[in-house]
This record gives sequence, C-alpha cells and structure tokens, in this order.
Amino acid sequence: MLKLPRLPDRTPVRLTVTLDAPLHAALKQYASLYEATYGDSESVAELIPFILRAFLDADRAFTRARKDGLAEGDDPAAPRRRRRRSAGERDAADSQPTSQETGT
Repeated sequence: MLKLPRLPDRTPVRLTVTLDAPLHAALKQYASLYEATYGDSESVAELIPFILRAFLDADRAFTRARKDGLAEGDDPAAPRRRRRRSAGERDAADSQPTSQETGT
C-alpha cells in the first residue's frame, strides 16, 4: 500500500454568485491590501476561493461536524438534541411503580 492516498478530485467547479456593493468594495480593498503585502496583484475572483477555504478551515463547528460525519445536506448549525418526552409521556412514565414500590 502506498503511503500517499489517492488524490482528491481536483476538477474545478464554476460558481456564479451575486455580491452586494459593500461586500464587493471590501473584497477589492482586500485585493489591494494583498498586493501591498505580497507585491503580487491578484484579482478578487482569484482570491475568493482561498478566502472561502480559510473561512471554512477556521470554522470549528463546521470542522467538528464534518469530522463527526456530516452528511451532504445536513445543517451543521442545527442542534443535535435528544427528543424530549411530552408531558403526557412523562406523566405516564413517572406513574409506573418501581420494583421497590411493588415489593418485587
């Protein structure tokens, strides 16, 4: 068995999004700061995939949900809670005598 696992699918996927004006302006400012910092001019479109990757990698709840086996279409923000018994179920369960009460 090779130490290197099979490489993941690297087929790019084209995605079209609509941004509001303030977000677009902020992304242009980010691209300007990127150029000032590294000396390389990159377009907003080139930076967006890396910005999204950094955001997803830094989101601990999302990372934990993926590690726990988040299925496609699952909402990682949805709380995972045990089902609460209704008042009727609780009353019926609470009214059952225990073995100590019945003497058995």
